[in-house]
Amino acid sequence: MAGHAHKKPRVETATSGQNDAVFEWDEKLTSAMTPGARAFEEQMHGGFNEDPETGLVYTGIPGYGLVQISHDLTTWTRIGDDERLKGNIHGIVFFVHGGEKYLAVAQNSDERVLILQLNGVVKQELAKPAGTEFAFQEANDYYKQYGEGEKGKIFSCTDVTYHNNTLFVVTGYCAGDFVLTAVEEGGEWKWGTLAWGGKGDAPGQFKTAHGVTAYEGHIYVANREAHQVNKFTPGGDLVEILKGVPEGARICNIAKPEHDDFFIFNPLEVLTKEQDTPDRYPIYCWAADKVISTVIPGDLGIPVLRHCHHVWPHYVRAADGNRQLYLLIHGWNVGKFAVLKHVPNYAHPKM
Repeated sequence: MAGHAHKKPRVETATSGQNDAVFEWDEKLTSAMTPGARAFEEQMHGGFNEDPETGLVYTGIPGYGLVQISHDLTTWTRIGDDERLKGNIHGIVFFVHGGEKYLAVAQNSDERVLILQLNGVVKQELAKPAGTEFAFQEANDYYKQYGEGEKGKIFSCTDVTYHNNTLFVVTGYCAGDFVLTAVEEGGEWKWGTLAWGGKGDAPGQFKTAHGVTAYEGHIYVANREAHQVNKFTPGGDLVEILKGVPEGARICNIAKPEHDDFFIFNPLEVLTKEQDTPDRYPIYCWAADKVISTVIPGDLGIPVLRHCHHVWPHYVRAADGNRQLYLLIHGWNVGKFAVLKHVPNYAHPKM
């Protein structure tokens, strides 16, 4: 009818998930990745961590370097000029030690752990243990068989976390499949005496210890090829193998949203023919011994993404103090960065 504007039909945004964990693709924040980093996006094979005080997120892009992402996820800044930071940062942790803020990064291909200031200055490098440090003979015997400086998937560290003045390093990409610890003495980080695990099927052993995170006084390990998430005391005693992890799920990493009551488990893939297609790799939201939501990024129209190598929960604080939850995805196998937004656009209690 003349004189009346025609309204455009509302386009429904695709969502995925169930219960209180439903997400959509945030294309705008995904596109905020700087062109410099985007040029190396297909090489992505790492993860994220953040400073909970500032909300700044840190990640590594192979060939490009260490990146700081603003709290609102709109600005990417490369930090540090050390060439070592261009190696693959497979795992990363922010931590406060002795009143100072640091990052530690696990570089699987370069077989080292770097300890850095937040400006990207490398303070120390931890290389392969000598095999004399640990009160765990299996770890000592493994490292003793290799010469000093020898490399070649000997100390292929996959992730690192921090708890109670100690760094916990997992080494899942090699035959020495351990949790190792490092402690600071006199201003220098050294391998500690505590280690556990080893390659195998026995309780407390690993079949690719891929991810590690500390939460509420425990150490959680993503035991990828055993299709498990293992919960340990900080002293290495197995507390439990978490129930309700889907059969065949090759869990890569574990994360806990601070203000929500579920964990994030991201499997590299699900080993069932019905789901083993490039667009079906899920993100599990897990609570109380069961998956409460299965988020399928392939249902959201995200191009390129094949494998969710790491998924990190991040809250953006609004001016009114409310929080919006996002999931940051570090893709692998042709790479991909993507951001998912929790829907409906709900408000957490103010901080």
